[in-house]
Amino acid sequence: MATMTRDETQALIQEVLEVYPEKAKKDRAKHLAVNDPSVEQSKKCITSNRKSQPGVMTVRGCAYAGSKGVVWGPIKDMIHISHGPVGCGQYSRAGRRNYYTGMTGVNTFGTMNFTSDFQEKDIVFGGDKKLAKMLDEIEQLFPLSKGVSVQSECPIGLIGDDIESVSKQKTKEHNKPIIPVRCEGFRGVSQSLGHHIANDSIRDHVVHNRDNDDSFETTPYDVAIIGDYNIGGDAWSSRILLEEMGLRVVAQWSGDGTLSEMELTPKVKLNLIHCYRSMNYISRHMEERYGVPWMEYNLFGPTKIAESLRKIAEFFDETIQANAEKVIAKYQAEYDAIIAKYRPRLEGKKVMLYVGGLRPRHIIGAYEDLGMEVVGTGYEFAHNDDYDRTVKEMGDSTLLYDDVTGYEFEEFTKAIKPDLVGSGIKEKYIFQKMGIPFRQMHSWDYSGPYHGYDGFAIFARDMDMTINNPCWNSMQAPWLKPAEGESEAPMAASA
Repeated sequence: MATMTRDETQALIQEVLEVYPEKAKKDRAKHLAVNDPSVEQSKKCITSNRKSQPGVMTVRGCAYAGSKGVVWGPIKDMIHISHGPVGCGQYSRAGRRNYYTGMTGVNTFGTMNFTSDFQEKDIVFGGDKKLAKMLDEIEQLFPLSKGVSVQSECPIGLIGDDIESVSKQKTKEHNKPIIPVRCEGFRGVSQSLGHHIANDSIRDHVVHNRDNDDSFETTPYDVAIIGDYNIGGDAWSSRILLEEMGLRVVAQWSGDGTLSEMELTPKVKLNLIHCYRSMNYISRHMEERYGVPWMEYNLFGPTKIAESLRKIAEFFDETIQANAEKVIAKYQAEYDAIIAKYRPRLEGKKVMLYVGGLRPRHIIGAYEDLGMEVVGTGYEFAHNDDYDRTVKEMGDSTLLYDDVTGYEFEEFTKAIKPDLVGSGIKEKYIFQKMGIPFRQMHSWDYSGPYHGYDGFAIFARDMDMTINNPCWNSMQAPWLKPAEGESEAPMAASA
């Protein structure tokens, strides 16, 4: 149960809003809400997918981040050009730990940085010739690459470079797909539009390529994993369970994924979406054009894993349904032992989350399996259909915050006093300096996987290791240390 009443949570929101000028206060009030699980449509209580307030700190990514960093970047056998200044490409290179198999620089390229390195002269005179030359060099140096995506950064859209024309010409010359992606960072209000743009480019350039190819032999149990980026090996731990059920995973998007897998996806019997926000667009397209249904699933924690495996199995025959029960039973002793070990150490601990994609709602069940309570959650770039799904997962009177500002998040945390904050790298060191245990929940804080039964064991260990680390009883913020000659202040207590 939530530790705050509805009135107390609402009063906290009003108190935090008081610092803003009237116009900003009115806008930010729409993005903060007290959760009500009975609400059917979240738009009645919270606003999302709107521009951030100028001058207010936001941790959102841009459209380029959504396309290159999320959707396209993990496709391992293609080269992804960051077309523009070097900074965006370097910042987005290998940051999300999208694990893959292969020989880097030979047939896989996920951790390499390809950039056109725009300079002032390119802004003045245009970069089309530079892009064409770069594509020729890539073909000469990396002939085993299966294709190239051109991920356009802000200057490309501002100066109007014709990347489509260059890509079309080089596709003919190199006899492999060169795909222009108009994902300039300034487009839209967050990286969410970058997901959509990337999905549209896959629709236009990839998924139809094998429509008339009957050489691939299908089975009644073919599925595709969509929206799993294999962070720390997540897709691998998920794939184990699906294959043990008797399903054949034909394609994996996009962690450890290939161009060929993307082209084969329209031939599967069911698309399984883990990250709804980033991949629902292409899945809807395949349903409309090819009649391939799609289904969301959640493999965080044993409760949600069992629910998802049974839900997936219902789509298939009794054999798969029986296999799903066998898989759940097979791992029961394993996850019961994990819960028995860690739940006594984590029971009753409060968690606040602020992440992107699917995590603000998907991971709630895993915390609850360990006896923990998520008392606040929010998204960086959600739409209201994300919050529609979230209000049902959160407890009554808990806190919802959309595109939360740095100030708001810190003030909410000070008031609620959670035992753990799970957010991104930009927030990590702020809360650790506040003496609050923190997990980086975008890339699992250099751990993982967290999906599947194998991942749950690692997840439970990491939460225990973080919250119960003795360092929190031994640290003292620099500004709390006494000046020379003063008596020692008491040590900061564990949050």
